[in-house]
Amino acid sequence: MGAHSPAPGGGSGGGPARARFLAPSGGALGRVVRAGIGRRRTQTAVMVLTTLLSVASAVLALGLLVASGAPFDRAFARQHGAHLTVLFDGSAVTPERLAATARASGVAAASGPFAVTSLRLDADRAAPPGFAPPPLTVVGRASAAGPVDAVGLTEGRWASAPGEIVLERGSVPPASGLGTRLSAEGAALTVVGIAESAGESADAWVVPGQLTALTGGRPHALQMLYRLTTADTAADVTAGRKAVTAAAPAGAVTGSRSYLDVRETARQNTAAFVPFVTAFALLGLAMSVLVIGIVVSGAVGAATRRIGILKSLGFTPLQVGRAYVAQALVPGTVGAVLGVALGNALGVPLMAEVAEVYGTAEVLIPAWVDLVVPAGALVLVAGTAFGPALRAARLPTATVLRMGPATGGGRGRAIRGLLGRLPLPLPVVLGLAAPFARPARAASTAAAVTFGALAVTFAVGLGSTLVAVRTDGDPDRGGDVTVHTVAPPRGNPGDPVPLPGRPADPAAVAAAIAALPGTDSWYRTARAQLEVAGLKGGAPVVVYEGDTAGSRHTMVSGRWFGAAGEAVAATRFLRATGVRVGGTVTLSERGRTVRLRIVGEVFDLGDDGMTLRTGAASVAALRARHQPAEFAVTVAAGTDAARYAERLDAAVTPLGAEAAVTEGSKSSVIRAMQALVVMLTLMMVVVACLGVLNTVVLETRDRVRDLGVFKALGMTPGQTVAQVLTSAGILGLLSGLVGVPLGVALHGRVMPAMGRAVGTTIPPADIDVYGTPLLVLLATAGVVIATAGALLPAGWAARTATARALRAE
Repeated sequence: MGAHSPAPGGGSGGGPARARFLAPSGGALGRVVRAGIGRRRTQTAVMVLTTLLSVASAVLALGLLVASGAPFDRAFARQHGAHLTVLFDGSAVTPERLAATARASGVAAASGPFAVTSLRLDADRAAPPGFAPPPLTVVGRASAAGPVDAVGLTEGRWASAPGEIVLERGSVPPASGLGTRLSAEGAALTVVGIAESAGESADAWVVPGQLTALTGGRPHALQMLYRLTTADTAADVTAGRKAVTAAAPAGAVTGSRSYLDVRETARQNTAAFVPFVTAFALLGLAMSVLVIGIVVSGAVGAATRRIGILKSLGFTPLQVGRAYVAQALVPGTVGAVLGVALGNALGVPLMAEVAEVYGTAEVLIPAWVDLVVPAGALVLVAGTAFGPALRAARLPTATVLRMGPATGGGRGRAIRGLLGRLPLPLPVVLGLAAPFARPARAASTAAAVTFGALAVTFAVGLGSTLVAVRTDGDPDRGGDVTVHTVAPPRGNPGDPVPLPGRPADPAAVAAAIAALPGTDSWYRTARAQLEVAGLKGGAPVVVYEGDTAGSRHTMVSGRWFGAAGEAVAATRFLRATGVRVGGTVTLSERGRTVRLRIVGEVFDLGDDGMTLRTGAASVAALRARHQPAEFAVTVAAGTDAARYAERLDAAVTPLGAEAAVTEGSKSSVIRAMQALVVMLTLMMVVVACLGVLNTVVLETRDRVRDLGVFKALGMTPGQTVAQVLTSAGILGLLSGLVGVPLGVALHGRVMPAMGRAVGTTIPPADIDVYGTPLLVLLATAGVVIATAGALLPAGWAARTATARALRAE
């Protein structure tokens, strides 16, 4: 390339016409930008993909964070929702004394007291075998209006006379709409309205006189609703609860609930995605800045003489810098637009979860997120590109015009000499020495590969933990074989669909299990929905009977129950009731009550983490209606579970039951997470590979003349490929050794945050998923990424003709 080499964006030649063509005007600057983008297609593709990744991840993370809480926050503010709902013992305090608690320290407003009771409302329809309607918290309230919890009607009207009832939208029993007749405690009630309480203060409302009739006189419980002057954190709400408790008679408070628990429950499905998507967004952003910096620096380094020619034609350093910034901003803008589209597309199924919770038609990622995130990304792209471009543009024109092709420094030759003393093939020696010739370029490439190895390590750990969580988070999936006491309908194709039969006799099923050879142990579980002091609508209770040693449960703290009066509960249940391990909780059923001591916190994701588990003897006094029982059977050592299940099924089928091998638990949320993790990881790995490809392309072009010399001396194409891949592989190995520990550390920070986001505590055993063999395997991820990125330029270098390489300058 001589003094008359073509300048960017034009043909050959010089003279006044040439000077006018490349005068420092907007049109000439645009030609330079377009020529640079068209000439460097690899770098352009890298910038598009890196920007796309970072923008898509950031849009998804910020959009989920904002949109998931927006419906609740808007409804709560509109209805002046209660920050604190407190239940009092009606026999320990008078309504007048409760009204005085509105003046407690930290209370801004209050509504109540309202009489409250728990009822099971039966609809006029046939119930399936073993069905028992859940207990509903029914409040006596004359009006939907009030300074706190102004309940919003969505259908019908408010109850105005005895015999009428208004149902909370989220608690409407199946097939119960306006006009439905319900029965409770011998009273007939007609549904006249459907309402919504943002703070979930009740499941249903009747006029105060109706509630008095339902409770047979004075109500057993009274409810107060409070708005606090400060309620931003759990500590603020706890302080308000203490103030209210101090203002009431000792022992009068039987339960309470914070609006933060309600909000957390409403956000749980989308909140689980936020921590790991945010981590990927930050990783993508960091990689975007790094790779774009590599690409622009490489482009500037490769175009040093072009910059000199532009300056000799009258372009100022600032105009040259603008040209190369524009060459980064154009593909960056394309990537940002595509990233916004991808982030919104990925958010559609997650936002649908939010819409279903609140019954809204549609919940979308806010428009300002779609504007702010790409704008911020483009600012970073411009800032990353402007530095190296302006530094090169400030070099003296004569200096850059005299610059020839880069050939490497003395450090590279010295290292090559030292490595040449080792008993290694020459291509390997040349490959190992290559990174030392340009340490800055090698370091930036290694950093990109480190991010890729970090992402792979984080993704593998995240996937392993999600699998463990899906398994350990379902205590009901115990034993090797499960027996259902209600067998599904069986018949031939085309026959009318029969209804399920009545539940099998549990005693007969237990006898059949005990009599079958190969049985090691078994236990029986049954579910019921019981009233829990302080919780609207009560909570699911699973009772166990038999040898629970074979039950599949993972404890977060404490121990599994072992005696009558003991129980274990999930994290969210403990937070919602304000009970800690060692405390007690009160269960009720039609006026009968029992008190259970919580001896352990069990890892349980079912039923929104609100299930209580205890022995059958602990709740026998409630005489509750349970759903049909299930048996979990553990087979003896050496017994084939599948064959055992077949023999047991044959034994219990005549009883009306069914036996099958216990299936693993399934979760659509976890499946969605796993799919999202795989996609984001692949995107990051591809970008890391493209970063390596870009660097190796620049390196091979810089050293094309050296390659020609080596080929002339007898180096084969295979040896050329080995040299290039060795150079990339050593950087990948070092990057893997750095990226894997960083990925493990990131996983250890993100997984507990995901647990906190959904109101649970992930057991440490499910987080510590990296074993030594897995870590050794992951350490090769950097080598795989680096060599994958170097394959194409290695092939190009191997195919370059010797004569052409020797003529290169």
